[in-house]
Amino acid sequence: MENDRTEVIEADPRREVSETTPRRTEVVDATPHVTEVRNTTRPFSGVDRTESVAYDPFAHRRLIAHRLTQLIYWLFGLVEGLIAIRFVLKALGANPSAGFADFTYRVSGILVAPFVGLFGNLQSQGSVLELNSIVALVVYALIAWLLARLVWIAVGETRSAVTTRSTSFDSRT
Repeated sequence: MENDRTEVIEADPRREVSETTPRRTEVVDATPHVTEVRNTTRPFSGVDRTESVAYDPFAHRRLIAHRLTQLIYWLFGLVEGLIAIRFVLKALGANPSAGFADFTYRVSGILVAPFVGLFGNLQSQGSVLELNSIVALVVYALIAWLLARLVWIAVGETRSAVTTRSTSFDSRT
């Protein structure tokens, strides 16, 4: 981008024109009393291109901790989903000899077994309000949260250190 500027300067023809700034000066027309001078300022840039690269040395550890936390939540989500389906089927009075209900009761029965006997189950016309399943849901959610926090404390890195490297290229030399 060039900035052209034309000036008319009253000057003595014997006087010399000198500039200290980086400009190109050329005399276009010299008459005894009027001199036309065109000044063109060149754009100045120290470098042509600057490249910066940032690297976080703890990013890999945080990624591993995040993936392990996701795995824990996924597994416990599956467990809690099975227990929740068991609770709904029992509450609605599903036929225990049906294939889906039988499968759900067998698989989730193992998960609810530690909590059987804590409370009595309320029954009414084939529906069962299984409070043991609700307690199991709360306990398994708490265990999942505690395991996820333990993994994050053991593996995860909460600090962030960014290492930056900058390179400048000057192709005008």
